[in-house]
Amino acid sequence: MDVPQIFDRHAVRLHRDRAAATVGHVRPVLAEAADRLLDRLDDVTRHFGAALDIGGRGVVAPALRARHIPTVTTDLSWSMCAEDSGSAVCMDAEWLPFAPDSFDLVVACLSLHWVNDLPGLLAQVRSILAPDGLFLACMPVLPTLAGLRRALMDAEMAQRGGVSPRVSPFPGVRDCAGLLQRAGFALPVVDADVIHLSYRTPLGLLRDLRHGGETNALRERTRGLTHPALLARALEHLPVDEDGNLEQDLHMAVMTGWSPAPTQPQPLRPGQFSVSLEDALRGTP
Repeated sequence: MDVPQIFDRHAVRLHRDRAAATVGHVRPVLAEAADRLLDRLDDVTRHFGAALDIGGRGVVAPALRARHIPTVTTDLSWSMCAEDSGSAVCMDAEWLPFAPDSFDLVVACLSLHWVNDLPGLLAQVRSILAPDGLFLACMPVLPTLAGLRRALMDAEMAQRGGVSPRVSPFPGVRDCAGLLQRAGFALPVVDADVIHLSYRTPLGLLRDLRHGGETNALRERTRGLTHPALLARALEHLPVDEDGNLEQDLHMAVMTGWSPAPTQPQPLRPGQFSVSLEDALRGTP
């Protein structure tokens, strides 16, 4: 089946190459997302012997190694991989070059939203996980950057009479839950989380997106530089709070799924229960 090519992976790589030297400017945001994601490991009693970090931009792999989990980090950008002091593989996350059952933990922190075939990638993740291996991921979801998307569309419509794609489309939380189920993960759980961000000026938001390698990589994007007048008009119409600060929260779906194994809890078949729902609600012994 042909997969729609929404994102230009070559552009994604160039953006991450450029961001390798500036990603430190957004490290607090990346670290906060990684901390919230890896907190899930505190509820897990098993030991992980080998972990894969997909596009962690220098925050996930060190955090896993600090937990004494041997970790291989990966990135589409060679420059980003070169910043890691441990084992690193430069690769395209759409094609995982690892054998089945290679890892018992795979982590993807804010690195899946530029992937064209996300269902295919999740199926690959499940394949490289050993039985009872854990997949942890977080990714931006709606309404992240909704204000910027709307402001750019309104400004372009007013000046040019049409719009072009400028902000990556994000899924919803329910979409992420469906992706885990479709890939065949056991015990899938998806939670919503928000990192509250505030900028004194709209240019601060644009700088952070550039520093993190998150600028426009849509295949149907308009090539060339955005006209300053269009950008200025869009930034003027971004919503601000009473203090004049720009609130642009990062909404995330936090996903947890396990590679199927016979030792995992299994749901009861209809009729297998020993206590009726009515008795349970009434507290009947």
